[in-house]
Amino acid sequence: MSIRKPLLFCLLGLTSLCAMPLAAALGESGGAASKGAVRADLTPEDRARVLAVTAPTGDFTKPEAFEIMQGGAATSMAWPDRDAFSHVSANQDFEGEDRFKLGNALFRKFWVSSPSSTEASDGLGPLYNARSCQSCHLKDGRGRVPEAGEEAVSLFLRLSVPPRTAEERAALADKRQTRIPEPTYGGQLQNFAVPGVRPEGRMVIDYRDEPVTFSDGTTVTLRAPTYSVADLQYGPMAKDVLLSPRLANPMIGLGLVEAIPEEDIRALADPEDADGDGISGRVSEVRDPETGAITLGRFGWKASTPSIKVQSAEAFAGDIGISTPLKTDAFGECSNVQAECRAAPSGIQERLGPVEAPDPVLDLVAFYSRNLAVPARRRVDDTAVLAGKKAFYEAGCAACHQPKFVTSRTAEDPAQRFQLIWPHSDFLLHDMGEGLADHRPVGDASGREWRTQPLWGIGLTETVGGGTYLHDGRARSLEEAILWHGGEAGAARAAYMGMDAETRSTLIEFLESL
Repeated sequence: MSIRKPLLFCLLGLTSLCAMPLAAALGESGGAASKGAVRADLTPEDRARVLAVTAPTGDFTKPEAFEIMQGGAATSMAWPDRDAFSHVSANQDFEGEDRFKLGNALFRKFWVSSPSSTEASDGLGPLYNARSCQSCHLKDGRGRVPEAGEEAVSLFLRLSVPPRTAEERAALADKRQTRIPEPTYGGQLQNFAVPGVRPEGRMVIDYRDEPVTFSDGTTVTLRAPTYSVADLQYGPMAKDVLLSPRLANPMIGLGLVEAIPEEDIRALADPEDADGDGISGRVSEVRDPETGAITLGRFGWKASTPSIKVQSAEAFAGDIGISTPLKTDAFGECSNVQAECRAAPSGIQERLGPVEAPDPVLDLVAFYSRNLAVPARRRVDDTAVLAGKKAFYEAGCAACHQPKFVTSRTAEDPAQRFQLIWPHSDFLLHDMGEGLADHRPVGDASGREWRTQPLWGIGLTETVGGGTYLHDGRARSLEEAILWHGGEAGAARAAYMGMDAETRSTLIEFLESL
């Protein structure tokens, strides 16, 4: 296994870690395991080594071995500038880099309405939120909350209604559906449309200030959002409609997350809080549309998606209105009662097949998404960062933001196999309290539950161009994001609020180093 070590490795002040072989950290074997999980890809000897290498540290006087390499051998060592989230996995081979570049071109591609003289680029909408994947995932990072008077592009408003019939309840129970779409406007409000079709409406965000005062007298003002809809073009929404915003997530490390063995994530679940620590993470189980099997959901704000390919297909359909072999409706989010939308031309071309984005478009976009590298840590041996790491652990943050895993030996892509990674997430559902509740169930997630957000790369959010945090971008700083934590994370929030100003500052410095 080779690791690229450019000059930047030393420019970042990490020369003491440059020469350490990854295999040494794993004793030549590895994989993630927790609480006695049994993995099919490991021998008993491997599992013992794994438990040792993924155990939480108690030594905060120095960095852990390979802590800099957040994404294992796939970690990008490029300079952490605005393109920090846009680099290929560092251990991809030349053929993989070529596929990555093709996927990148498709990820950035702007789709146009039909009919068009630009062959194989039409089929947009008819209703849509964005014209390209990159429009939502800015510089492959997170989305942006719209300014006053600006149309939302990378912040969506999801829609659903409670089940009303036995058939709808059965569809939710056997996981054929994760939610029931609003009868007229579907599963997502579409604020753009192709010529000749009316957009559905627009999202309205109102903020109110909520001051929070620390024990030392310091006051931070949170902004609490309220969401509504305006300018509806297809009649009123159902009175019992459930609204919930979604900010586009950063794209880095997705392939490594997909390569974490399912057993390791399940082993972290404690739905009845049997150990009495106040943390009761639950797994999200979903039906995989590719196989029809029930499997672990690990992607998305509610962990409602099983794979990168499925997530990509759903984004093509729901956000851009482009059909793929996994989501074949060429009219995207057009509901059956939106006649003018259903009557618009599609982008299907007979010679290319029955969908607007035929093979290998979806596979290339999924490959690209799977191989966006996690950037290297910065300042891992800085005194303040180490103190902040200690505060992070002592506050209980690591109980949900699980620092380490090792990926499967049998991962589909060799670049993701057998890597010690540091996502700082358990990928489980947690009750985050009333403050963050959207009261909109999705699959196994209740209206108060969210998947633990991975923290790798979070310190480069502003550098890349995001700048806000949480599922709807309400938090304008990492501190605000912490202060919105409640429910199972309430004790960690209280611990943070009980820290003196210097300790709080070091904890933020630790997060900024990720």
